[in-house]
Amino acid sequence: MAHSGDSSTANSPISAALREIPGEAFPRLTPDMVARIAPFGRKDRFDSGEYLYEVGDREVDFFVILNGSVDVFESDGHGGHALVATHRQNQFTGELHHLNGRAVLVCAQTTASTSVIRLSRASLLRLVNAEPDIGEIVLRALILRRARLLDYAEGGTVIVGSCRSGNTVRIQTFLEMNGYPYRCLDTDVDDDARAAMESFHADADSLPIVVLNGLRVLIQPTNHDLAEALGITERLNSSHVYDVVVVGAGPSGLAAAVYAASEGLDTLVIEAVGPGGQASASSRIENYLGFPMGISGQDLARRAQIQAQKFGARFVVADAALRLDCTCYPFGVHLEGGNVVFGRSVVVATGARYRRLDTPESQRFEGKGIHYAATSIEAQLCAGTQVAVVGGGNSAGQAAIFLSAQARHVHLLVRGAGLSDTMSDYLVGRITMSPRITLHTRSEITSLLGEDHLSSVRWQQRGKEECEQAISNLFLMIGAVPNTDWLDGCVQLDSRGFILTGNDNNGVPKGSPYATSVSGIFAVGDVRSQSVKRVASSVGEGSVVVHSIHGWLASNVVTRKTADRPVGV
Repeated sequence: MAHSGDSSTANSPISAALREIPGEAFPRLTPDMVARIAPFGRKDRFDSGEYLYEVGDREVDFFVILNGSVDVFESDGHGGHALVATHRQNQFTGELHHLNGRAVLVCAQTTASTSVIRLSRASLLRLVNAEPDIGEIVLRALILRRARLLDYAEGGTVIVGSCRSGNTVRIQTFLEMNGYPYRCLDTDVDDDARAAMESFHADADSLPIVVLNGLRVLIQPTNHDLAEALGITERLNSSHVYDVVVVGAGPSGLAAAVYAASEGLDTLVIEAVGPGGQASASSRIENYLGFPMGISGQDLARRAQIQAQKFGARFVVADAALRLDCTCYPFGVHLEGGNVVFGRSVVVATGARYRRLDTPESQRFEGKGIHYAATSIEAQLCAGTQVAVVGGGNSAGQAAIFLSAQARHVHLLVRGAGLSDTMSDYLVGRITMSPRITLHTRSEITSLLGEDHLSSVRWQQRGKEECEQAISNLFLMIGAVPNTDWLDGCVQLDSRGFILTGNDNNGVPKGSPYATSVSGIFAVGDVRSQSVKRVASSVGEGSVVVHSIHGWLASNVVTRKTADRPVGV
């Protein structure tokens, strides 16, 4: 096996679990593979006890062990470290953050005089693409190592707060969407959580708090605060001009990033929260090509992000696009954090969000019982209770089925006469047959009740008396509101705010069905007017738009003379 099990420091659940992983997570390369890796890096040697890298370091090199040994540790949450694995001859260090230059989650220390081949991030990416058999082994190992850290997170990052709090759920969602391991201590039921509050002098008004490595405390952090503290944010070069700036990392944006980067375009992706977009709210997508057993929206997004990073795409998360400057070339995307990124082309893939409920009390219960996603985080809040899902699309159907596994009963409310016109048949069949789901047709919510948290919901079915149920978790998956406010009038929109593309732009032929009214700016996925609101179609649009981008870039080269000229419309 590739890992050590005899160290007295390996006393945490994470180290015990990782020591049981089959060889795919800690493989041993063949001598031929090591010989093929050598030209991509350089040889180096370390004395016993030296650190190759430590938790929080960025742009960490990738190390192949020629002789000697290297211990890998994860923070135990108390200022110390727990052993994860020991790498020996012909094995390699690394986890997913080696692909993107973010702050690493583990540290590596030699236990003997050790010789290595070390590769920079750029060299590692060249290796992965030039030697596909080695690349497959390396990527599989990095993915498995991160998966185990997510499954068995024991120290590092700890959330302390009420799991019913909207802020706690937001932080959990942000970390999960970005594939970051954490533990959550629920102050409503967990004695350890109350002890943590006392230890870090936190009162109820300061919750939730996030404790990093048992040392640093963040009080009610924003997503941007978390990204900065954890090293999730990318370091940007303000003078760099990218070939493609993709705004939004839902299915369409991720597909655009994969295809653009794989075809050699310098690609940057900007995402306000984390990869997945609205699709990340889907617990299981079963009609997506190639996944007969289904796949969750978050898993699909994570795989796509890794794929894009493999080809060299960079990601900026927790820093939303604030404004698009389309009056000069290259285009400038202004970010909420104050940075500006420049691109020779822009792909708008910001998608749509679910509509808020049109009742007077809905704003009061935002984050206090109202949800817009149904993942494992929200499902934990529903165990043994009645819940309501509003919406007749596939996302609502998937949510109802997923939640019915934990909730005592699920009420599915739709305004129409049924589901067949708006939902896939396989979902309709499951909902109809489930004894734990009741479909309420021609129904609308009339009021929400509760003190500090939602406690009951009233709705009325057309022609019948108003009904009230004790419901503390309400899932809204209704309508679609496009995320186009940040465009600030830059491109033409339809009457609902979706982006007009192709010949819809006042009937003027644009040469591409994804071209907006401004040449060089494209729109794909749910944000585009008349698009099909399905994951597969969004992925198709994101992949096909790259052909149009190539045509635009070929005729619009950035030079000193053209860098500040207005863009043709």
